[in-house]
Amino acid sequence: MKRANTSENSNVAKAAGVVGISTMLSRIFGLIRDIVVAAIFGAGWIYDAFLVAFRIPNLLRRIIGEGSLTVSFVPVFTEYLQKKSKAEALELANVAFTFLSIILVIISLLGVLFSPLIVALNAPGFIKTPDQFALAVFLNRLMFPYIFFMSLVALCMGILNSFRHFAAPALSPVILNISMILATLTLYDFFSQPIIALAVGVMIGGVLQLVMQWPFLVKYGVKFKFRVNLHHPGIKQITILLLPAVLAAAVNTINVLVGTILASFLPKGSVSYLYYADRIMELPLGVFAIAIGTAALPSFSKHVANGNYEELRSSISFSLRLMLFVTIPAMIAMMVLHLPIISVLFQRGAFDAKAAILTSQALFCYALGLWAFSVIRVIVSTFFSLQDSKWPMKAAIITLIVNLAASLVLMYPLKHNGLALANSLAAVVNVIILSVVLKNKIGKFLDHSFYSSFVKIIISSLVMLAVLMLIDFFLPWNMDAHFKARLVYLIVSIAVGMAAFFISSFFLKSPEIYGIISLLKNRFPRR
Repeated sequence: MKRANTSENSNVAKAAGVVGISTMLSRIFGLIRDIVVAAIFGAGWIYDAFLVAFRIPNLLRRIIGEGSLTVSFVPVFTEYLQKKSKAEALELANVAFTFLSIILVIISLLGVLFSPLIVALNAPGFIKTPDQFALAVFLNRLMFPYIFFMSLVALCMGILNSFRHFAAPALSPVILNISMILATLTLYDFFSQPIIALAVGVMIGGVLQLVMQWPFLVKYGVKFKFRVNLHHPGIKQITILLLPAVLAAAVNTINVLVGTILASFLPKGSVSYLYYADRIMELPLGVFAIAIGTAALPSFSKHVANGNYEELRSSISFSLRLMLFVTIPAMIAMMVLHLPIISVLFQRGAFDAKAAILTSQALFCYALGLWAFSVIRVIVSTFFSLQDSKWPMKAAIITLIVNLAASLVLMYPLKHNGLALANSLAAVVNVIILSVVLKNKIGKFLDHSFYSSFVKIIISSLVMLAVLMLIDFFLPWNMDAHFKARLVYLIVSIAVGMAAFFISSFFLKSPEIYGIISLLKNRFPRR
């Protein structure tokens, strides 16, 4: 049994690598997309109309589609695969596809019909400018069906992930970014209002993302058929999980909105400082935290379906060790190099040295909670594997209250940094609440190997911290240096810091570093 679970943990690590690399590619193409769009459309009223038009379908995609739907579907579908038969699991997929398609068509039609009201509620200031309001309404109507395709992609992701195929769903956002880039560059002159090309790119990207999943679904025997079964027990299970998950996602969205509203009461630029710092935080969260959480959910669900709670606890411990192995050194690096990171990435043109310093302070405060933001992904995946989505929702509501209270207390003495720090504190509270509840549900899930690895991770991270501080002592950071000099400083610091961490981990015999070496040897065998 131990050997079987070791194999299962190895699968989680491999899958996390696939999702992480795919997410990194998506971030790179997303940056290229932003550069292309900024160069062609700038930051005027036309692009504002596009952003407002895209906000609602994109927000619904985040709340209903990619997050909530996948984590609600995977545990139930995995249970059918493990306890019943593949034929019954595929029948569940057909019924889910039918119901989801019907609901999404209704939502899309309502969105198109009520576009003027949606735009008016999201950007009431546009009403005073008829041309901008009309453009935003047109673009909203054009892009609203995007949620139809992306929610079906989320369903496909749940199915493929349950079969342990992660590459196609993880790479699909890359297709969207490429589609938006190519549409902008090639269709710009085809429309009287060039921004329509970008909206067309969004819709083409949505269709291509769904089409991309099809060959892989067929490979696993999935051929969607319309099946209307109002009494299918699997649909009831998914719905019971989905509703609290959607509410939790909505609460998290409100959390972000509250932060933006509070920041608007602070000195000018505060919203921007938090936005840019948060964009940097998205990289480790997307590449590491979301990747491991996504990869772990099917494994957790399999253990629960088979009643193997000892293996579940072992897999949780392994996933948390893997998560902390990458996020703790990333947290230390971001805290030490917060100013060089922001300076190299953003300090140019209107983004001066003062803006870089203030943004870097926010990044430091966000980085304090990176471990918590990351760990919560694994813990929430565990709850969904147990088919319990109510506690993540309750914890999300408590976290919102804690974040609001801490923000109100800290925002005036610490300005925008107080809001970032409040976010980190709320994430820690979230981890504590769900960890205590999870322990009560399944017993102790942190074994001896976790604590042993954790100590080694801390020691290796402290070695890296000492090396980075030595670099800063002998070669102090210079804000006024030429861009190339600042870039070289940042690259060398990161490279040397990573080397110090990995060498220390190797000599301390951290199991995670040996696992990575083993995976690389298997992936790239000697010839």
